[in-house]
Amino acid sequence: MEKVHKILLVSSDKSLKEVLSFCLDGWGYEVSFRDTLGNDITPIKKLAPDVIVIDVHTAGKADLEVCRLLKNDFITAFTPVITLINKRQLRTQLLNLKQGVDDYLIKPPDPLDMRVRIEMAIRRSQYSFYASPLTGLPGGRIIEEVLRERLKKAEPFSFGYADIDNFKYFNDVYGYVKGDRAIMQTAYILYTTIKKHGNPGDFIGHVGGDDFVFITTPQKYRDICHNFVTTFDRIMPFHYSSEDRRQGFIVARDRTHKVKEIPLMSISISVVNRFHEAEFKNVIELNERIAEIKRYLKTHAGSKFMADRRNRQPAEEPHPHIYKREDYKQSSYRPLGQILVEKRVISSEQLDEALNIHWRRGIICGEILNELGFIQKKELDKILREIAHEALVPEETKAS
Repeated sequence: MEKVHKILLVSSDKSLKEVLSFCLDGWGYEVSFRDTLGNDITPIKKLAPDVIVIDVHTAGKADLEVCRLLKNDFITAFTPVITLINKRQLRTQLLNLKQGVDDYLIKPPDPLDMRVRIEMAIRRSQYSFYASPLTGLPGGRIIEEVLRERLKKAEPFSFGYADIDNFKYFNDVYGYVKGDRAIMQTAYILYTTIKKHGNPGDFIGHVGGDDFVFITTPQKYRDICHNFVTTFDRIMPFHYSSEDRRQGFIVARDRTHKVKEIPLMSISISVVNRFHEAEFKNVIELNERIAEIKRYLKTHAGSKFMADRRNRQPAEEPHPHIYKREDYKQSSYRPLGQILVEKRVISSEQLDEALNIHWRRGIICGEILNELGFIQKKELDKILREIAHEALVPEETKAS
């Protein structure tokens, strides 16, 4: 059964309430009215509206102050607030409402316009509440809804679950700030991999912590997994110190408090393919199958991916694809930011600032460093030419 959304309208304008009540009731909303709110948000928390509409023209000072109180309270922080504003006093009123207002409509509002604004506000609030605050990717509730929709359709799809091995130890040794950066880096690698090797309608989600999911088609998942793994293994070691990178492990205490040599972070990807409508009936079955593959993959070291073997196609291998770092020319690759830090052109702090923007906006790191004023374009171009020249020099020539 579809949820009935609650709308709280705060206004003492009787004609406005009559018109909006008739329209909103007819559209299937559950509407509550208040002439005023005062400065106590307890009644609002008990009512738990999905959207609050405040008529600024008839509202008192306390009613406007409540907008700020709502945003500062954990329970109501994501409740959208839409204000109805008199056109003649638009600028003055909006400037006075410094905090807590998500949208506005000119009074008297067009009912159809109000309905669109309400629906958009509800969708935004649901996404904000269930999205990961760190990566901005859809979280558990949205992932579940998307999976349900895919299961309803007869179209085949592949559901991938990626989690970072040894992330906890990295977080313990390097701290949560660097841990967050590793999570952001992983999210960006997954995003760019899906964008390049997936389909336009593919989905990416962040379950939480170091766990990510993606939904693609059976024809695409192998390319996505392979390129995700190889990019991850090439880039993630640079989140460690040069010494830890060189030795290939960090020293940390395990769950029994024994000091151990913990390998660098790797990635494990479990994949379930759904080829026929009868294969999976619900999200629980899908997650149980993913959990089985995850447990099996955890018995293998290094980065790897594997699809469910029960319904595999003839062309698919029944064993996990395991990657070893020695398979890559790890020493031959260095990110631009790392090179600039090593050359002391920029500081580690400046690189961190640039990377945070790079991961969120998708702009290449060099452009951001130039935009922030950390490096001049001429100097950047010179270093890029040097890097390109070094890449063309054969390894044996470099050694001599």
